[in-house]
Amino acid sequence: MGGWPSCFGLRGEETEQVWRKRGRDSDTKPPKKPSKSRRKRIQFAENEEDDEALKMSTTGTLKPSSSELDLDRPNIEDYLPSGSSIQQEPDGKLRLRDLLDISPTLTEAAGAIVDDSFTRCFKSNSPEPWNWNIYLFPLWCFGVVFRYFILFPLRVIVLTLGWIIFLSSYIPVHFLLKGHEKLRRKLERLLVELICSFFVASWTGVVKYHGPRPSMRPNQVFVANHTSMIDFIILEQMTAFSVIMQKHAGWVGLLQSTILESVGCIWFNRTESKDREIVARKLREHVQGADNPLLIFPEGTCVNNHYTVMFKKGAFELGCSVCPIAIKYNKIFVDAFWNSRKQSFTKHLLQLMTSWAVVCDVWYLEPQNLKPGETPIEFAERVRDIISARAGLKKVPWDGYLKHSRPSPKHRERKQQSFADSVLRRLEEK
Repeated sequence: MGGWPSCFGLRGEETEQVWRKRGRDSDTKPPKKPSKSRRKRIQFAENEEDDEALKMSTTGTLKPSSSELDLDRPNIEDYLPSGSSIQQEPDGKLRLRDLLDISPTLTEAAGAIVDDSFTRCFKSNSPEPWNWNIYLFPLWCFGVVFRYFILFPLRVIVLTLGWIIFLSSYIPVHFLLKGHEKLRRKLERLLVELICSFFVASWTGVVKYHGPRPSMRPNQVFVANHTSMIDFIILEQMTAFSVIMQKHAGWVGLLQSTILESVGCIWFNRTESKDREIVARKLREHVQGADNPLLIFPEGTCVNNHYTVMFKKGAFELGCSVCPIAIKYNKIFVDAFWNSRKQSFTKHLLQLMTSWAVVCDVWYLEPQNLKPGETPIEFAERVRDIISARAGLKKVPWDGYLKHSRPSPKHRERKQQSFADSVLRRLEEK
């Protein structure tokens, strides 16, 4: 038969008599005596399914019960230390939170699975479909035709016209006014602001600026939350900032190394450790004697405009005033977040140019200074609080560089050591 006789509703001495009778008739031996913990489980299963087993025996159908299958499962109580504070539900099952109390590391891992706030910082949320019935679907089709075959060609014409005007003016200014550096730099900054305005116009950008326009003062630096490379374009059309930015390839890299060099931009490569030292030195030099304001995105990577990740402390240990800028995009027409792992910047621009509009709010907030006794890290967190509160963003305690690289070996070793210490403490208690 292969199953324990509990399926017949027999127990105790009756069970033993049945096996003796079967042994005399068919030369089968009774099973070995179960352990103490297994006998308790058998007794519990028999009490719960006594009525059901009797019904099955009268109908002549023999099906393995759930309690019969549970006998082969390990009893987790046998693996826990004596005197454990783990409690059971009324049905004898252990609660998940009690199991997680065994190790803080398991608790942290389970929390990351349930609420992975790091991945959600860099996730593009697809818009909810609204063309779900016969009345709205024709309207959606009309919108697609209008955006791709009317708006998009017009925007391409506007952007092309902007490049023609920009290049026809920038090239003569750049090469013919080399002996007049101050005038040349001033005209080049104006032309950079102009081409950025054409870019914003090619998206039908609706940008509302709040607060006083940034002024060119020494010993100050501007910091802003980062959603896309278009953050720089939107801010640049109002003020010709010098920006600290990752070096890119393709036509974007060509613009970085030629045109944007005229406004004093600084480029770096995350994989080059020497670049960090060079950037830190250039930052200090720029703050002391630059004639145009410096813009830094201290998150170091693009975040999806719902969260803010940790700010790097480099901009907050220069000994100068920090001017926060909060940027918030309205997703009613398009999601402005640039997921650089899934699409190139060219595709991102095409997505913006084929949308209805880019709606955005920019707040120039009150300058902040390092308080007495405050560390640069605390200063960075205080400025992040101000930006997050103004733009309605949620703070998360993550380093944005983890998006591009794995955690350091030292961090993994600390986690492994913490887990080993918790296991050793449990073994000593046992």
